[in-house]
Amino acid sequence: MENSKPVIYQVFTRLFGNTISANKPWGTRQENGVGKFNDFTDTALQAIKELGVTHIWFTGVPHHALIGDYSDFGISDDDTDVVKGRAGSPYAVKDYYNVNPDLAVDVSHRLDEFKALIDRTHRRGMKVIIDIVPNHVARAYHSVSNPEGVEDFGASDNTSVEFARDNNFYYIPGQAFQVPESRDGYQPLGGEPHPQSDGFFDENPAKWTGNGSRMARPDFYDWYETVKINYGVRPDGSADFDLLPQEYTQKTAAEHLVFWQERSVPDSWEKFRDIALYWIQMGVDGFRYDMAELVPVEFWSYMNSSIKVANPDAFLMAEVYNPSLYRDYIYRGKMDYLYDKVGLYDSLRAIITGHDTADSLPHCQHEVHDIEPHMVRFLENHDEQRIASRAFAGYPEKALPAMTVTATLGNSPVMIYFAQELGEPANDNAGFGSETRTTIFDYWGIASLQRWYNGGACDGGHSTDQEKSLRDFYKRVLQLSAGEEALRGSFYEIHSYNRMHTQGYYQMAFSFARWSMNRKLIIVVNFKDDITDRYTLQLPAELTKIWQLADGNYSMRDLLFNQRTFQLAVKDGLGTIEMEVLPLESLVLSIESIQ
Repeated sequence: MENSKPVIYQVFTRLFGNTISANKPWGTRQENGVGKFNDFTDTALQAIKELGVTHIWFTGVPHHALIGDYSDFGISDDDTDVVKGRAGSPYAVKDYYNVNPDLAVDVSHRLDEFKALIDRTHRRGMKVIIDIVPNHVARAYHSVSNPEGVEDFGASDNTSVEFARDNNFYYIPGQAFQVPESRDGYQPLGGEPHPQSDGFFDENPAKWTGNGSRMARPDFYDWYETVKINYGVRPDGSADFDLLPQEYTQKTAAEHLVFWQERSVPDSWEKFRDIALYWIQMGVDGFRYDMAELVPVEFWSYMNSSIKVANPDAFLMAEVYNPSLYRDYIYRGKMDYLYDKVGLYDSLRAIITGHDTADSLPHCQHEVHDIEPHMVRFLENHDEQRIASRAFAGYPEKALPAMTVTATLGNSPVMIYFAQELGEPANDNAGFGSETRTTIFDYWGIASLQRWYNGGACDGGHSTDQEKSLRDFYKRVLQLSAGEEALRGSFYEIHSYNRMHTQGYYQMAFSFARWSMNRKLIIVVNFKDDITDRYTLQLPAELTKIWQLADGNYSMRDLLFNQRTFQLAVKDGLGTIEMEVLPLESLVLSIESIQ
């Protein structure tokens, strides 16, 4: 675990530096353009770092299935019937030992270009995260870059049986794969003629689909472009491997690794361990694990302990949505961080959209109080709708109080999605990707990002006034999150107390205290977009006692914009602050001095 508080910038790599604005639905990379590793220049990386960013998650780096002719480089074509979109899903990895050829200027040296990006990112003082997708691979997985002695997934499988422990896939013996029946008028490539758009993909016997479908003809809404990896879990759900004893929740990564070194493990475990160590040895600093809860926790113990022994500082972040699994995946699976999606994200989204109140937030913090430093907080990522989209907030400023809470509530990492800081609405239909989420399947240009990117100057030279104002806010709150020691310290919730005792403090206000040895903070936000809050905020005597505040008056300064001051009065142990909080305003108030 890191001593500092990480700030993660997730960037969809192929969209970042694309300066072409044609935006033709289903357009080719020649028509719509595609960003490259080289677009992350020292200038671009420095501008990202200035947001307060400590880690960049470069999404879509491993070579995934896509529609494009790279046969001159020994890369097989992908079948349009099992590729979503034209640019392809980054979660249908085709070759784990190389990178997406679209991202390289010189495809024959694409891995060298990525290594150079790792080096540039490190020189700018940031760390590199990439995806590993352990639950599934592309239906047509085929590596042209395997190290010597490394076999492709499935190369030695016994395909005559549904399950064998050391098979990499599950099979449906006696049945060939059938392309799903199309829905809602869908046609590959939007209906453009293509030699492989024939409704056929050669796979016999059929394999289980990535989301677990056991049908030879999966549904259109299944993850039909992928096949599920077999980790030694039998079709009835039982384990064909040794289980990890419960006492290993208290043991180190090195002790976990010793446990597994004394045991035989399924072949898929070894393959993914070797893949992870390959990237770690290259200089990658960590991974975001897709749909980690679909893979047994014993595998994660094996995988993550191997990584941590090789690099104790590796950053391991997992997509897990079932709260009942959180502690198991952290303590027995040796994960550093998990998504706080079904807790804080869902509550903040409901508040922003008017379906809930701030009264839900104390519960969110309480539910994870023992593991809170392990929970990654966010308001956007590639799976979620853009804040400014019509289906979410409708305009980006409405989420600024929620962003302040996201960044300052706990000791956990905070993450933003590229162009979130510019209010990107994602209101276009790019092809396979639908509006409200920035497409991960299509070649596309993001107008707000292109205005900021400004041909590589990365100075917001063409940004609108609104975009400049938003980026300034995000820069302030993220820098504060990364650098303020009190935001890595203690927490005390004062919202509930004020709801009970303070007249005029209503359910769309929220407040809490954070502190360290040298700094004491009160964070106050107003989720209402049309009403200025006026009330006397109260600090309970228990808090003033913890802070050792003697009776008297104290000056307080807002650290976000350094423009507003307030006065804290302590009398008989009770603290009070006369508050005026503007619509959608966030205040991070620091006690500066006694008057």
